[in-house]
Amino acid sequence: MADRVHAPDPAPVSFETRPDLYKHWRLQFDGPIATLAMDVQEDAGLSDAYRLKLNSYDLGVDIELADAIQRIRFEHPETRVVVVTSLKERIFCAGANIMMLRGSSHGWKVNFCKFTNETRLAIEDASEHSGIKFLAALNGICAGGGYELALACDEIVLVDDGNSAVSLPEAPLLGVLPGTGGLTRVVDKRRVRRDLADFFSTLVEGVKGKRAVGWRLVDAVYPRSQFDAAVRKRAGELAANRSGDAPQGIRLEPLNPTVTETSITYSAVALTFNREKRTAELIVHAPTGPQPFELGARAAQRDLTLSQLPVRFSRLNVSATAE
Repeated sequence: MADRVHAPDPAPVSFETRPDLYKHWRLQFDGPIATLAMDVQEDAGLSDAYRLKLNSYDLGVDIELADAIQRIRFEHPETRVVVVTSLKERIFCAGANIMMLRGSSHGWKVNFCKFTNETRLAIEDASEHSGIKFLAALNGICAGGGYELALACDEIVLVDDGNSAVSLPEAPLLGVLPGTGGLTRVVDKRRVRRDLADFFSTLVEGVKGKRAVGWRLVDAVYPRSQFDAAVRKRAGELAANRSGDAPQGIRLEPLNPTVTETSITYSAVALTFNREKRTAELIVHAPTGPQPFELGARAAQRDLTLSQLPVRFSRLNVSATAE
């Protein structure tokens, strides 16, 4: 049998962005409550080979999401609750774009799933260590990677309109397992009974309404006429549960790396790679000269630098130097 021919992966991707450059997300702040709303533009994918229909996503969509999580955490520490929702009517998220995955190489798929799962881990880390609660407000159909995004949040509410459902249809439709922690979070995080979890993963149509609540797949459902008010009320309750003064925010400045054919160099991190040997060396430089008393800005910049470095090679040699 002839080997399957894959479309070429997109050109090297920049992992640096900021809210005024977002194409697929809208980030707004109202006191202690932030709203992160998904509004994926169909014709704004990383490649022209597919269209991002039904709020499906590619790596570009998730790069913006990862950036938003970091900015909420560092630039807006007054935020106590993040409402993750959609601006599209009756659609939350259809998950990873199937046409994008079908045309991608194996390596691209692996790194795509790795990056998107790390973004969801960043949501959970912000909840555990920064006290920011995430409320997934599913205003419509929520499938595959869309539900995996919701599972990363602390609570999930679903509109009860007779049509909207949550699902992990990868196994029955594609013959693959969910790629960003869906099955693990259903069982280990939401404590769904294993027999129900097994059955759930075979249902293409998913589970909706009170049944979804009974199976612990979501925390609550509300009729469409009451949904927005219920989300606001719950967000307010979650925000009120956190006390104490918020620290001062840290502005995440542009990283401005120097990029060549064989290296990517930041102020404190340098990545050099050998394409023939498929290896890379990552060097973290200690600061030189007198340092300010407040190291928050530099620390934040380094954290963001490390989180945005794309790992695309089979092996990394990591070392640190002190100058």
